[in-house]
Amino acid sequence: MLAEIITIGDEILIGQIVDTNSAWMAKELNNIGLSVKQITSVSDDAAHIVSALDSAQTRADIILITGGLGPTKDDITKLTLSKYFNMPLKQDKVTLDHITSIFARLNRPMIEANIRQAEVPDGCTVIQNANGTAPCMWFEHQGKIIVSMPGVPFEMMYLMEEEVIPRIKLAFNLPFIVHQTILTAGLGESFLAQEIADIEDSIPAHIKLAYLPKLGQVRLRLSGSGNDELLLKNEIATITKQIADKIANYVVIADDVTIEKAILDKMKAKGLTLSTAESCTGGYISHLITQHAGSSAVFAGGAVVYSYDLKESVLGVKHETLNVFGAVSEQTVKEMAQGAILHFKTDYAIAVSGIAGPDGGMPGKPVGTVWIAIANKEGVHAKVFNFGGKRILNIERSATAAFTFLLKFINQEV
Repeated sequence: MLAEIITIGDEILIGQIVDTNSAWMAKELNNIGLSVKQITSVSDDAAHIVSALDSAQTRADIILITGGLGPTKDDITKLTLSKYFNMPLKQDKVTLDHITSIFARLNRPMIEANIRQAEVPDGCTVIQNANGTAPCMWFEHQGKIIVSMPGVPFEMMYLMEEEVIPRIKLAFNLPFIVHQTILTAGLGESFLAQEIADIEDSIPAHIKLAYLPKLGQVRLRLSGSGNDELLLKNEIATITKQIADKIANYVVIADDVTIEKAILDKMKAKGLTLSTAESCTGGYISHLITQHAGSSAVFAGGAVVYSYDLKESVLGVKHETLNVFGAVSEQTVKEMAQGAILHFKTDYAIAVSGIAGPDGGMPGKPVGTVWIAIANKEGVHAKVFNFGGKRILNIERSATAAFTFLLKFINQEV
């Protein structure tokens, strides 16, 4: 069984908002054994919506649509679907009562545009939206199922979880889909492929291996489908172990989590604490850490120290070290890391100092030069990286390199 997702809205196509709905929906559909064939974004234009719907039905059994169901004139999805399925709009009393109750609870007057939201194509199955005023509409057409939902994420998520997915599971006998991810760091995609070529060649046809690179990291994702869930899980577990054993030096974790989350979990299990001393990354490493719930069990805090003065006063970097070697140097970054250990009283510390760019390069230290140090109470190690000329990429690569370096230090590989 194949599914397709269509998102509607000019705001997506002009980059005003990011389409997070599709990624979330695709993951949920995969969890119940539905493969997503394609994701399409179209403008608030009837002809574009119709074209996308016609095309989707040639590929997929289930088409899920989000967006364009609001009360304003630019929200044309419902009217377009009414004409497409030749179902005139009618007022649905249950929907009207639901909308009326919402406005009464909020003590707000209803206007004509709000009342019109109770109009639905005569012939669709109406699914009430407990978190909003725009109802979900379920159509069955020429053996296909088409579902139209609001684009507001928390409304769509509620409808998917509570209504749409349970109905799809009842309507179809779906296969099992199993995914397993191996997060690696420190080796490029092509080199990983070379290392595990013999294993990849032996993978059965119903299991696929995908390479998902991202700035110093590569996710290896095994995906399989079949009717015997236990057999499928065992097959994928066996292949996962073969791959993880073959590239053990580069494996962060055999799970679909970020590198910083894997490190936080490892450090929490060992009762270790962490602090940061950041210059060119400007707090980005701390941000990545603190976005995870429970990070306070490991992360004590840190300092963003751009200037020489703050490197000296906050972290205790020696004045002569900065004057002789400069901020972007092995000597300075080591003292930053040791200063973080001393002043923040943690078991480990990350320190980063570099030239993110696009300006600031100098002979021997071009843009993209980044020194990273990892320290604990027993010692400190530093390493230089040369990333390139793009500021944002340099910051992101610095964070990944720092986490990879920290992981190797914790594992006593450096």
